[in-house]
Amino acid sequence: MDQKRLLCIGYGYSAGFVAERAQRKGWSVAGTTRDERKADRLAGAGVAPVIWESGGDTGALCNAIAQSSALLVSTPPGAAGCPALGALMACVFARDAAARPTWARQTGAQQLDWIGYLSTNGVYGDHGGAWVDETTPPKPTSARARDRLGAEQAWRRFGDDHKIPVAIFRLPGIYGPGRSALDTVRAGRARRIFKQGQVFSRAHAADIAEAVIAGLSAPEINGVFNIADDEPAPPQDVIAYACDILGVAPPPLIPLEEADLSPMARSFYADNKRVRNNRAKEMLDWRPRFATYREGLDAVLKDEARAAR
Repeated sequence: MDQKRLLCIGYGYSAGFVAERAQRKGWSVAGTTRDERKADRLAGAGVAPVIWESGGDTGALCNAIAQSSALLVSTPPGAAGCPALGALMACVFARDAAARPTWARQTGAQQLDWIGYLSTNGVYGDHGGAWVDETTPPKPTSARARDRLGAEQAWRRFGDDHKIPVAIFRLPGIYGPGRSALDTVRAGRARRIFKQGQVFSRAHAADIAEAVIAGLSAPEINGVFNIADDEPAPPQDVIAYACDILGVAPPPLIPLEEADLSPMARSFYADNKRVRNNRAKEMLDWRPRFATYREGLDAVLKDEARAAR
């Protein structure tokens, strides 16, 4: 295979940043979607769309997998596991041997060099604001995080079984252009909810993409990597800073116990931890370009200004 091919299974916000950077490095990129309109947008960005029928024939996905040298998976799992892994297993063990990827048919004919899985630092659970790293035993407190941990483990088993390196990227709150505190403030939805001692780690989508590219470029270095900025911070501080650089007054502080939050929104406050990113720095030679939310939001605002010219 002359050109390296990356298949993004679950082509979402972060995958778009990865695709752009992979293309710059000479990779051919494909991405799955269930939406014909999104397929057109992918094609417009130079990404080959792969229509993945929900619960239907996986033929198109199998063909795309068979042509890929790397996979990036970001599909959310459920109680039944990761749907992307389920589809991949269906391809590997297809009744028609000709439909299987080459590496699943012949020993020594491996074509798939690397698998990256986008997970969440929610798998660590609550640590009362203390620091966690990749050696911290996971203790997820929510069903969502338990499902993610199960998916991580299943992907690593698959990699071991087929001798394919698997890199797990545990991600924090993701933000970037079109998806940041700036957008929340402009939309009038910003709230400064306060819980004593509560902090969250964050990562700009561009920093996540750079970490994935670093892993993709060094498949021999794998395992689990925390990807986060260098300054976990209270959520109310982020909103206050967004208001400051937009030149608007910040909303008042609201104690968590007085906030009218949905059960889903309230669940995010159940876990409190600071996430170390040292392993990615040391092993992948990665550094967050946006080391704090301040640099990240400043960059988003500048990107918006450039786009508006």
